[in-house]
This record gives sequence, C-alpha cells and structure tokens, in this order.
Amino acid sequence: MTELKRTPLYPCYADFPGVRCIDFGGWELPVQFSGIQKEHDAVRKQAGLFDVSHMGEFRVTGKFAEAFLQQMTTNDVSRLSDGQAQYTLMCRPDGGVVDDLLVYRQTADQFMLVVNASNIDKDYDWLREHVIGDVSVENISDELALLALQGPSAAAILHALDIDPAVCGLLPFHFADGVSFPGTTALVSRTGYTGEDGFEIYVAKEKAGDVWRTILAAGEPFGLVPAGLGARDTLRFEARLPLYGQELSHAISPLEAGVGMFVKLDKPDFIGRDALLKQKTEGLKRKLVGIEMVDRGIPRCHYPVYASDGRAIGEVTTGTQSPTLKRNLGLALIDAGYAEPGTELWVEIRGKRLKAEVVKAPFYKRTRKE
Repeated sequence: MTELKRTPLYPCYADFPGVRCIDFGGWELPVQFSGIQKEHDAVRKQAGLFDVSHMGEFRVTGKFAEAFLQQMTTNDVSRLSDGQAQYTLMCRPDGGVVDDLLVYRQTADQFMLVVNASNIDKDYDWLREHVIGDVSVENISDELALLALQGPSAAAILHALDIDPAVCGLLPFHFADGVSFPGTTALVSRTGYTGEDGFEIYVAKEKAGDVWRTILAAGEPFGLVPAGLGARDTLRFEARLPLYGQELSHAISPLEAGVGMFVKLDKPDFIGRDALLKQKTEGLKRKLVGIEMVDRGIPRCHYPVYASDGRAIGEVTTGTQSPTLKRNLGLALIDAGYAEPGTELWVEIRGKRLKAEVVKAPFYKRTRKE
C-alpha cells in the first residue's frame, strides 16, 4: 500500500480532536475540522483558514519566460505587470485542458505558476517538453506551504497581525512578496477559490506551522475557523468555480466549461488555439450549465442527464445540497441545445429518473463592499 503524502501542516491537525482526514489524490488531507456546514458558513460570514499546501508551484525564469508562457497558456500573460497574477489554462492541441492554474509575474523574466496537486508531475513534464530558448522550469513545490485565508473578515485578520496595510489593501489578483509575518516572510496574494474575498499565503514549509497557528490566534475574535476540503468544494461549487477532473479535463475544453473569458483567441498562437477557434466559430456542441432538482434528490458527479424525450444528453459534473441556499443544485455538461435556463431535464439518481431544470449559475455571488 502506497503511503499517503502529508503537507508541512499535518502536525497541526492534531490540535483539533474533531478533524477527519481522507485520501485526496495520494495526500492525507482534512475533509473537515469541525463540520462542513460550520466551516462553509464561517467562510461566507466571517473567515476560514485552509491548508492547500498540496498544490504545486513552478518557477519559470529566463529571457523568453513571457513568450514561453504566452505559447503554453490561454490567457494573455503580456497584460501582467510585476506583482500581478492571472487565472489561465494550459490546453492540448485538440483544445482539451492539461490543467488550470495561476500565473504570478514577479519580474519580466521570472514567473511563478500554481498548479493542481494531481497534475504536478504531468504539468512539469508538459512544460519542459515545450521549453523554448533561454527558459528554465523548476519544480519548487516541496519548498513551500500554502495557506488560504478566505472570507469577509480576511483583511481585518491580516490587519490584526500588523501586516503592512498596503498588503491588506491589495487589489484582486495582485500580490506582494517578502511580506513580514512573525518570524518569517511570505508571498501574499489576493486570490482564492471560494467565491469570497481572501488571501493566499505562500511560506517556506519550515515556517508553515507557526504561521498557521499565528493566523488562527489572531482570527479567533473574528470567528475564524480552520476549514477542510469539504467546505472548499461546496464553496467553489456555489461560485461555479471549476474543478479539474470534473468541470475541466483532457476531454472538456475551456469554452465548453464556460471559462472562455480566460481564452484570448486574439493573442499570438498558443497550444490549442486552432481547435478552440474552430469550436467557437462552428458553435459549441456541449455546454456546462447549472441545474436545480425539482423532484427530491441530490445530483452527484457522473449521474446521467436526459432530455424530456428520454434521450441521454450528458452528465452531472458536481452536485450537492447547497449549504448556503439549501437547494439541491448541480453543474452538468450537456448538449448545447438544452442549455437555456428553464429547460426541463431528468437526472438519473440510484436508477430512478427525477425532474430537474436548467438554472443560471453561479448560484452564489458575494455582495461586494463599496
């Protein structure tokens, strides 16, 4: 039996008697600390702190680093200035997704990529396979821990730690490096995967436990709780943020998944551009849509979806009872002709077809402060 990998924060889990860990892609990670509903609600109303140190980080350097990333990713890296980040995707020549990721521009010739944990080795090989000119790709995943502080109180918690006010006031998808925390420094970005305001904190793995406990102590008066993978999944689902392997994959393109705004077909050639341009020109055959159950039942990943005439038209990619809205909701990849909101569908749940309808997604949008 293969031994599960553990993040640098694993010893901290013992501080919480109710923690429950699971095998997540070969990692022993907490699905919950005190309960998914409680953790979900805390992130929506106050704040939650996630250990996402299983994510992968690569350093891309060299004179042609920007040109290389332009070729490898769908978004326009040339629009970034130092201290900015962007969400993007890497595609295969057929338009299928290798991975979705974040690109951080540190300098004109140095970038950091943050990739999905399950794809670290695959992504690293893919990038090195296509290296051009004076470019170096280095896997630095084992050097770093990653904490995600998410929720409406996130900035106030950093402020309580006496973090530089300029960092607390970062714009979305901006970051600062060398930020002082007690006993160490970190890269802090205003990014996240919950649909809420928040920050992601990259710190040397040796200092991760200290930073984790320091943030939790500072956040206690603000209602901060540690949060696990269960709440992370329900939060991102309500906000319609895709999960690789479900809403995105080698067989699902960014356009089909509804993240076409991150595909810049007007920029110079990139891997997958021709296939994606053809999809857009000819019209999508499949689309990712929101669905809500009319009959009683919860749609789950891979449950078949049918049209009213009984024809199979796709399947659910993610589904649950929304902790915020208390409605049985799902995302489904279906034939494009059935994607209009209000369309009646049927979802097969445990051998029985139950009525559902197409609804608008995201299901939840946070109220932004002026």
